[in-house]
Amino acid sequence: MSYKIIYSPDFFESLDKLPIDLRRLFIKKIEKVKREYICRKHLEFGMPYFVEKVNKSARLIYKINDDTLLFIMCFKDHKQYERWYKS
Repeated sequence: MSYKIIYSPDFFESLDKLPIDLRRLFIKKIEKVKREYICRKHLEFGMPYFVEKVNKSARLIYKINDDTLLFIMCFKDHKQYERWYKS
């Protein structure tokens, strides 16, 4: 399935703050999400987002609406990720 890709302004802001090696991992994961149908894990607490592990602690947050893939945020560690979804 082919998706229309949209990035939130917060996404680029969060990506720019990451070290270059971690940024490369996020870009690889984004490409994988865009081209493959993979088993997606919903974010907890009934939020309409999906979460992908990029490495042991880094997370990629996105949303799927019909044929649109919206990348929301990326987090370099689990603490940032927890703060975001608990707020």
